[in-house]
Amino acid sequence: MFGKKQESKASDLTSADAFAKGQKIYDRMERGECKDVTSELHATFGTKPKKG
Repeated sequence: MFGKKQESKASDLTSADAFAKGQKIYDRMERGECKDVTSELHATFGTKPKKG
């Protein structure tokens, strides 16, 4: 409890729902409709970019 970091649960990117979301972004990328793939992926999956 005390003194231990809580682990954040990562999204299961292998689920059918996550796959469908990623496929939509990939399809938009293939059609040239997606300007910033990284930003769209982060927005879709609720992740934050790593600081460099």
